[in-house]
Amino acid sequence: MRKNVRQKRELKEEQKKCIKETLSTSECGKDFSRKEELVYTSKEYGNSFTNGENITKHQKNNTDERLSSYPDCDKSFNQKENFIRNAKFYLGERLVSSTECDKSFTATGKLTIHQRIHSGLKRFLCTDCGKSFRLKNNMLMHQRIHTRVKPFACSECDKCFTDRGTFQRHCRIHTVQKPFHCTECNKSFSLKATFTIHQRIHTGMKPFNCAECNKSFTQKARLTRHQKVHTRIKPFNCTECNKSFTHKTSLTIHQSIHTGMKPFNCTECNKSFSRKTNLKIHQSIHTGMKPFNCTECNKSFRHKATLTIHQSIHTGMKPFNCTVCNKSFSRKTNLTIHQSIHTGMKPFNCTECNKSFRHKATLTIHHRIHTGMKPFNCTECNKSFTDKTSLTVHQKVHTGVKPFNCIECNKSFSQKASLTMHQRIHTGMKPFNCTECNKSFSRKGNLTVHHRIHTGMKPFNCTECNKSFSHKTSLTVHQRIHTGEKPFTCSECGKCFSDKGELTRHRRIHTRL
Repeated sequence: MRKNVRQKRELKEEQKKCIKETLSTSECGKDFSRKEELVYTSKEYGNSFTNGENITKHQKNNTDERLSSYPDCDKSFNQKENFIRNAKFYLGERLVSSTECDKSFTATGKLTIHQRIHSGLKRFLCTDCGKSFRLKNNMLMHQRIHTRVKPFACSECDKCFTDRGTFQRHCRIHTVQKPFHCTECNKSFSLKATFTIHQRIHTGMKPFNCAECNKSFTQKARLTRHQKVHTRIKPFNCTECNKSFTHKTSLTIHQSIHTGMKPFNCTECNKSFSRKTNLKIHQSIHTGMKPFNCTECNKSFRHKATLTIHQSIHTGMKPFNCTVCNKSFSRKTNLTIHQSIHTGMKPFNCTECNKSFRHKATLTIHHRIHTGMKPFNCTECNKSFTDKTSLTVHQKVHTGVKPFNCIECNKSFSQKASLTMHQRIHTGMKPFNCTECNKSFSRKGNLTVHHRIHTGMKPFNCTECNKSFSHKTSLTVHQRIHTGEKPFTCSECGKCFSDKGELTRHRRIHTRL
């Protein structure tokens, strides 16, 4: 006990000596045992001050002189308080320590704030949304979201910000200051923190681990976002459809479905997008850049995410598992699509015919039936299609490529789906059952058409005579009555027919002869 008191006294004497040496006048060399007795003198101007605060202000305005802390320490300060604090730290006089992590502080206030990290205490509550904060300043900054106060304005572009830090980071866009350079890919960054995170791409470091599933992340923010998957907390609700989200950004993106807002415009073709990331993806179409290469087959991709998905073809990895039927998928989006089979949810409705869809993309393609849009054109025969997949399938007619072979009869197909349907001839599988009459079908399309017998639905109408049909092909054949079109010609006698079935029946006349 006495030894500790003596050591502390010695530290105080050493500190006092350090302060006295630094604050003594350089003109006369006179020392003072109490800093209150010292008359501060400015070397350059010859002015005298009886108050440390006054000389500090004077030095800030007129000189570049700074207080140096300890003979062996290279730090310098323009405020006496900072100098004294550093002297205490340097000499080992750390006033208070955290009992949780042994971190030390020179002020009890800072320790109190620090301890809230361990205790999880967030005593500053936002009265608008109930969110709580450890620091009052953070709460006040947060409240600007509700009040929409953005006091920090950029003089270059008039953009406003709620906090100084975000404002300062934004200003670097205009000054183009990017002092942190990556030696691996020559990319530059304006912030050291962003640069450090970027380097983890090259090093493969993922220091933030999830305690629930051991998944690792390069950034703490991404870990925090991921952890909400386990807690299932979705505090952000859509007022239009009551759908909930774990993140506010996800809610904002979702709301654009209802509002139709697409604030991100492409400068090349004026196409608009609801998300900035989608705009960036789209812009690579114009630049033609595909910087991400597969080391297995040298195929190139515009986006790293697409490359990662592609690589699962080579590795065979399917990390996304359905909790209902244990089916695995290489892409999370495919899992999400699959899960809607179990839930039966079809949130996207067609305003023309009230048909519902699981996915927005499917609804968009469906809309083209009503609008007549066929934006995908074949360069060989100028035939148009409503979706890219149909065009890709069609193009194989010209190339003659049929990579999918039936092991039973060696018949080849241009599509895997066509092979799957064909194989049901050999297996006799008819997985699609009618709930009305228990009749089974090998294809879903055939079941859909069959259902119309029970419902009496005839959705295909002739614009000439308003006659309705249950099948599109029946409508197409019927319309030839009005157009006079007879595309099926007999090779024997040259007679033409509007229906392929009629041609087949006619040919029997020639075979009998």
